[in-house]
Amino acid sequence: MTTTIAVLGGDQTGQELLEEALRVIAPEVIGADLELRHFDLSLENRRATANAVVLDAADAMVACGYGLKAATVTPEQAGDVGSPNALLRKRVGGKVILRTGRRIPGVPSVAGVSAPISVVRMAVDDSYNATEWREGSGDDEVAFRTEHISRSTCRAVSEFAFAHARRTHARVFGGPKFTVSPVYEGMLKEEMDAAAQRYPDVAYEPQLIDATYALLLTHGGDALVIPALNRDGDCLSDFVLQLFGSIAGAESLLLGFTEDSTRPHVVMAEAPHGTAPALLGKNIANPMAMILAAASLLSFSVDPRCKLASRAMYEATFETVRAGTRTADLGGHSFTDEFTAAVIEAVRNKLELWGSLGMS
Repeated sequence: MTTTIAVLGGDQTGQELLEEALRVIAPEVIGADLELRHFDLSLENRRATANAVVLDAADAMVACGYGLKAATVTPEQAGDVGSPNALLRKRVGGKVILRTGRRIPGVPSVAGVSAPISVVRMAVDDSYNATEWREGSGDDEVAFRTEHISRSTCRAVSEFAFAHARRTHARVFGGPKFTVSPVYEGMLKEEMDAAAQRYPDVAYEPQLIDATYALLLTHGGDALVIPALNRDGDCLSDFVLQLFGSIAGAESLLLGFTEDSTRPHVVMAEAPHGTAPALLGKNIANPMAMILAAASLLSFSVDPRCKLASRAMYEATFETVRAGTRTADLGGHSFTDEFTAAVIEAVRNKLELWGSLGMS
């Protein structure tokens, strides 16, 4: 059984860290057959192809179901190629973004946060790409914005949140400001309540978004999954990841759904950090998040060898940090390639041991 993955190259340190993750998922390391289809999404090539390479990469992900993306540069000039993320989301039917914060050994967290916290947010609709305009002038000038959310997106977010909570033994927590906006934000709350009926074994504690922020500082030992609107989830993700002292232990997933399915047909994994141009070529950037992105992607494969490799990669990455092999951002002195090499050795050791025990 061969798992095909579309590999989306990027810019600066983003590309360097992608290459480190690819070292870890090499077939000779994880023992699974992977076919990697490479697409150059560097800014230079996106400009040269007028974003055609982005569409080709998206189509490849739809065909194979999996994508691993490096961080890319978004130009600020109007009329330039822009960010590839919006194009990718639209092309693959991306409706949900999943980001999970985790405790990193030796890194102090805020308010005693220790258990994982996942934010499941809309990838489309809501405040982003809303129509905006202004009328009047002077003190009488008024700004307007029209935005929307769809029932299908609310259902996809809610369904995946409860399914993810069941898999991770977590509690679904939080929600939109449905008391102030019962028609607009209430639609997401309705779908959350409906999903709760379909998952009676999953603990459910809905909260308004402002209360969610406050209560996160007092729920340090609870594993949580938080469904959210697009902009709420964008802000909440940044907050949650920083609760763990660093975003190095997190990955980001874009999940694409067909209109009649609640199961993702496309999964694209990436690190939540940027391209870090100041670190380019210095071999000191932290590859943890990109390695975890690859591990998360493999967990969605139907190949049991990929699933086992995913578990080994997660455990090996955090055990490497716990053992003292750390890059400078986590207070260590290891180089990027040294950290990756330590993870590779740990993955190989785990898979060899598990194989001797007959685990599959």
